[in-house]
Amino acid sequence: MTRAVVTGVGCVTPIGKDAAEFWRNLTSGRSGVRRISLFDPSGLDCQIAAEVKDWDPKRYMDAKAARRAARFSQFGIAAACQAVDDSGLRIDDGNRDDIAVVMNTGGGGVDVIADGQTVFLEKGPDRVGPMTVPAMAPNMASCQVAMQLGSRGPTITSVAACAAGIFAFVEAKRLIDLGEAEVVITGGTEANIIPVSVAAMGNMRALSTRNDEPEKACRPFDLHRDGFVYGEGAAATVVESLAHAQRRGARIYAELAGGAVTCDAYHVTAPEPSGHGAALAITRALERSGVEREDVDLIVAHGTGTPLNDAAETAAIKKALGEHAYGVAITAPKSMVGHQLGAAGAVSAITAVLAINEGVAPPTINLETPDPECDLDYVPLTARRMPVRTALANGFGFGGQNGVIVFRGFDGSAGIGR
Repeated sequence: MTRAVVTGVGCVTPIGKDAAEFWRNLTSGRSGVRRISLFDPSGLDCQIAAEVKDWDPKRYMDAKAARRAARFSQFGIAAACQAVDDSGLRIDDGNRDDIAVVMNTGGGGVDVIADGQTVFLEKGPDRVGPMTVPAMAPNMASCQVAMQLGSRGPTITSVAACAAGIFAFVEAKRLIDLGEAEVVITGGTEANIIPVSVAAMGNMRALSTRNDEPEKACRPFDLHRDGFVYGEGAAATVVESLAHAQRRGARIYAELAGGAVTCDAYHVTAPEPSGHGAALAITRALERSGVEREDVDLIVAHGTGTPLNDAAETAAIKKALGEHAYGVAITAPKSMVGHQLGAAGAVSAITAVLAINEGVAPPTINLETPDPECDLDYVPLTARRMPVRTALANGFGFGGQNGVIVFRGFDGSAGIGR
């Protein structure tokens, strides 16, 4: 096993288009949920989402590259560029062959597919864009990050529903452990706020319908939670072997100690109620990281705000941590950024990393009425200053996909902006 560390962070989210702005608004409890503006949601049961507003991809790529990149790829490129810049990593002919990219997603360019189908039906086949197929491909975010930055190591995409962003970090650690890369630019990205997705999930009764109070709609672990809220965006980090980071004198945010993935093998959409598969992922992640469950200070929860997910995740945490579950701070960023699907786990990862550095557990907003079935410490409403030495990030997805990663503080870690 090779020690791996995080040396750079970047993100594009509904509450901040870089890591500093994201962290400031996250710890302040600011919601990014509003009425949908990407299309007219009139007639839908759910008319709200957490969108990335005022998005200009040309800050990170030229106009031609932007035109050829789907929105999810644009977000991924931006987050990756930020992370590399933050890390101080210089990519050149001397190291580019040893730098990997793992940028995962849940749906890829679903908006491109939907738009292309509309053009086909309304204007005819001759008007369908020739770059539609490559733009929609889920692997294209990873590939376009590599093209933008000039890395030529392994370039990988796993499509693992809402656990995809967590899987990216498990994959990054494996690449470093196997010696296949010295550096991995890793994260997740998603842009799935389109009419058909919102309509379908609304028909499943999975979405919140608090259209009159969008900022209060996403209520993880609250007794009156009524569903999740769509979000979009991306988060990325630079993960590298400790030896590589030390050779170049890099600032180290935290150590990526390990992770694990499991499957419920239970249902297409619902989590297994006892939390067995998720608990197994937590237990294995801790074992592979060499961390005792009593050492866990913070869990960045999957915390979607659906009745089934939050209850199952609570059960899983109790099963995995035993009595220590009641002594762990748990935070749910989705209460502010919505459910970013394939990007969600990556956003949770940078939340864990920054919590370690800043000594702050972000709040779970809108948790106003505790649910007796969800009886742990979810840091309700207000951020909490506390030492965070070890933090977990959970990600659970459709099909029973479970992923958990473990971050530890590193001597000499420096907070964002320091």
